[in-house]
Amino acid sequence: MNLPPFNKTVTQTKPAPTSLVRGWRFSLAARLSVLVIAIGVASTGLVLGLITMFPNDISLVVGICLLLLIPVSISLVRAQLRPMLALFRAMSGTVISYQDRDFSFGLHWQRNDELADLVDAHNELGSVLREQRLDLVQRELLLDSMLQNTPVAMVLLGQRGHIVFGNITARQLLNQGKKLEGNSLETILQQVSPSLREAMAQGGDGLFTVSAQTDAQGAALRTDAEEDEIYHLSRRHFILNGIEHELLLIRHLTVELRRQEVQTWKKVIRVISHELNNSLAPVASLANSAGALIERGQYERLPQIMKTIEERAQHLENFIHGYARFAKLPTPRLESTYWPEFIQRLQSQLPFRVVGELPQIIAHFDHAQLEQALLNLLKNAIESGSPADGVTLEIKSIVDGVRIEVGDRGVGMSDTVMSNALVPFYSTKRNGTGLGLALAREIIEAHGGRISLNNREGGGLAVSLILPH
Repeated sequence: MNLPPFNKTVTQTKPAPTSLVRGWRFSLAARLSVLVIAIGVASTGLVLGLITMFPNDISLVVGICLLLLIPVSISLVRAQLRPMLALFRAMSGTVISYQDRDFSFGLHWQRNDELADLVDAHNELGSVLREQRLDLVQRELLLDSMLQNTPVAMVLLGQRGHIVFGNITARQLLNQGKKLEGNSLETILQQVSPSLREAMAQGGDGLFTVSAQTDAQGAALRTDAEEDEIYHLSRRHFILNGIEHELLLIRHLTVELRRQEVQTWKKVIRVISHELNNSLAPVASLANSAGALIERGQYERLPQIMKTIEERAQHLENFIHGYARFAKLPTPRLESTYWPEFIQRLQSQLPFRVVGELPQIIAHFDHAQLEQALLNLLKNAIESGSPADGVTLEIKSIVDGVRIEVGDRGVGMSDTVMSNALVPFYSTKRNGTGLGLALAREIIEAHGGRISLNNREGGGLAVSLILPH
């Protein structure tokens, strides 16, 4: 952030505005009155003297008076006005300095008159502006220090997409620590992760994943870890100095998500323990009751007890199977698939609208797994509060594969929800399992692809899945 210099010193000391320093007060009006009286007295004396010397030649007297009095009067008036004019020029210069945000200059006027009051007021104004400017500079330095050292990457774009400001984190993420200012965003995006380019192309806020396998070939926003890294992109528009600017915020969420995962797994363990106890305790109690009935030879209640035990066991089996399916996702079995047939099978299970033409190419993926992932995403879209015709699915070919986008016109996601959306078992629904998006992410990444979430302009959410060729 460029800050104007503020290291000049005051070139002139401001005098104390007291009559004790300047002496007796002699106003401008008094000085001008004395000057007029002096000129009048001198003119009268000169005229009387000349009339005495030349009583019969009035024209000569008038000529001599004009010849002598006019230059003398002009000289006296100019002598009085010269310091005033110099003061006005100096004041004009200080005003220009104030316009240039330089408040280090002051004025000095030795006389004690109305101009002295004006100079005092001018110097007081300069002092106030100087203190305000110094305070503003300190605030700007503090703000710049905070922006430069924040862990959130911040990029400010000008009207034509050129980077006006980029903090240290942004330089490290996007340009290998090099300066960003002056470069165009389009140029910088050519060397970053494809997932970031896709998130930028989507518009609005979004969540994207940087793959350790696909993005580690020297690209910016890469990760040297074995696991993928997750980032949140936020975009804001505002007017600065009459020009529209865009602020990009890229926040690294991996550490926070891992912390959230630990908390979530603890919650899952409590839920599983609670569910197991709710099923096993009645089963143990019923089994004990059945044994007691058999010993007493009372068999009429045994069918009901065994049916209840069977129901509780079936419920427990379904519960464990649902969680095990996420924890033990098998390796995808790739099969050749024709997109129209696959989409037709999906539409027979859930209602949605297909956007655009389906690719007329043969795709290769695990039918069951991708179908499960898309069903989860479509179900979330339907439950988002979106109108029926607002739930859409679009499939189109891209350079490195196929993009599958499930969109809705619901309420979208807040930053907090979006930052936790891919965490297993995280759900905002009262009866939700929190496995829909997490399972979709596991499936798409098992296919070598990636997932991203973005709030749509006009409302709603778009979940994009990238399947490689």
